[in-house]
Amino acid sequence: MDSVDQLGFQFRALERRVWTVRALVSAVRTHIEREYSDCWVEGEISNLRIPDSGHLYFTLKEESAQIRVVMFRSSAKLLRFRPENGLQVTVRGRITVYEERGELQISAEFMEPRGAGALQLAFEQLKARLQAEGLFEASRRKPIPPLPRKIGIITSPQGAALRDILNILARRHHSANVVIYPAQVQGEAAAGEVMAGLRYFQEDLPQQELEQQELRNKDTRQGGGVEVIIIARGGGSAEDLAAFNDEGLARAVAESRIPVISAIGHETDFTIVDFVADLRAPTPSAAAELVIRSRQEIEAQAEELYRRLERGIRYRLLMARQELTERAQHGAFARMMDGIGRRQQRVDEQCFRMEKAERQLLERCHRRWESVSAAVRHYDARRRLGAVRQQLAALVASLAAATGKRLLENRGALDRETASLEALSPLAILNRGYALVFDGHGQLVKDAEQFEAGDEMSARLARGQVRGRVTATERGEP
Repeated sequence: MDSVDQLGFQFRALERRVWTVRALVSAVRTHIEREYSDCWVEGEISNLRIPDSGHLYFTLKEESAQIRVVMFRSSAKLLRFRPENGLQVTVRGRITVYEERGELQISAEFMEPRGAGALQLAFEQLKARLQAEGLFEASRRKPIPPLPRKIGIITSPQGAALRDILNILARRHHSANVVIYPAQVQGEAAAGEVMAGLRYFQEDLPQQELEQQELRNKDTRQGGGVEVIIIARGGGSAEDLAAFNDEGLARAVAESRIPVISAIGHETDFTIVDFVADLRAPTPSAAAELVIRSRQEIEAQAEELYRRLERGIRYRLLMARQELTERAQHGAFARMMDGIGRRQQRVDEQCFRMEKAERQLLERCHRRWESVSAAVRHYDARRRLGAVRQQLAALVASLAAATGKRLLENRGALDRETASLEALSPLAILNRGYALVFDGHGQLVKDAEQFEAGDEMSARLARGQVRGRVTATERGEP
């Protein structure tokens, strides 16, 4: 008995557990996600795909290994840089398994280019040092001039930031002049070129140009009359904006005698230049809006003055109307209005009489029309027309028959007369072998004595005509 139980236990121990593919992959995914729920992985981006859904799909690889990565749109839209193939990045997320293909992948929640941490540390250190020196204080910032007539812009001439600024200024502040200083806004040389632009706008004009400008607009300020400077650049990654975290550039902006507006990156991007500038704009387009804000305020003040003027005019009109009403209550006006009222009453009375006469005339016409309509309604015109049509058809048939008979009779008489004429025709005699002889003048000849030898003659036969000359004549019997 014990041996039998032992064999049964061994048999149950050898039973196989069969997994479905989905159950096995799901179990592996659950185990992996529990063990690797928060991982940092670094590598090189390859096979990057960005569909219309906004999700990111790419492979993170190194020399001898690779793993797929997916970053959903909710996380991807928070990135401050645009991922590209070949870019070295650090990714944070959880390890999971894509059950449809049974592939291991990373569901990324955060991603930064490799080395961004060192840049961020340098940014924080420089920010703390300049803040300690008081370069971020609001008291040292210069006010932005109202309605600047000339605006200096330091940016890349090929960038979209410049087009945005120019479009807004052209649409809303077309009277302003713009001076563009082309400069790189990315790379090692960018900070130096931006500083050169700041120096350019603050240099004194040559004396001759200064005198010409003074004659034009009485503006003798430095930098060619530039009243405000905009440093602009579109968005980008931390490396793209690194040039604007340069200490030398920050100090040049702080020392500028002309107000400086920084319009670098997007609203969430901050650089050292943003903190030392006299005004920070979240985007280049917003910088153009801030420059013309004072123009909008003046337009709003003008609109308010217009409304006040309109209210004053309405008040004056109201008072004048009230005064006119008081004057209208005078006795002379009352008598005049009474006369006008009587004449108006007479006009109304005449109108009523005319309307009454018109209605009566219309009623008479309507009754006459009804009478005529009733009389016509009892008269069946179609039956009468049918009888007339039948009578007309019978007459037409009789006329056609009589005309045909008459034509036949006339044709028979014509044939008889024609036969008689043909019998009497000399041409009919010619058919029996006779001929008609004519002299040279075409006269019918009945006597041979009318010819002499040598005279011309012609003879008409039944078919044709002959000509000849007389050789001799012989007298015939009478």
